[in-house]
Amino acid sequence: QVQLVESGGGLVQAGGSLRLSCAASKSIFAFNAMGWYRQAPGGQRELVAAITSSGSTNYADSVKGRFTISRDNAKITVYLQMNSLKPEDTAVYYCNLNYRALNVWGQGTQVTVSS
Repeated sequence: QVQLVESGGGLVQAGGSLRLSCAASKSIFAFNAMGWYRQAPGGQRELVAAITSSGSTNYADSVKGRFTISRDNAKITVYLQMNSLKPEDTAVYYCNLNYRALNVWGQGTQVTVSS
């Protein structure tokens, strides 16, 4: 089973930027989508952004215009460029891979945005 390794989280001031990376440990031949979810303390895990195998993207309304999801098929890696960060973006961010009948999750990376 493929594993996902996340990196790029940290502490940033409001208005700053971070880029999250998520790399698959093994090569896969096909996938449905990869995406980023986040979970704030006491909150539910929610979709932030996703990208399909065809390259179509989807974003939560709260991050449209600020976040960009992209992928590198050669490395089977997905990125989340986060600009103009707000305190309400503070959460643990999880990478997700959906392929065939499986969902694989990364370990989570903390993003903290201070005022």
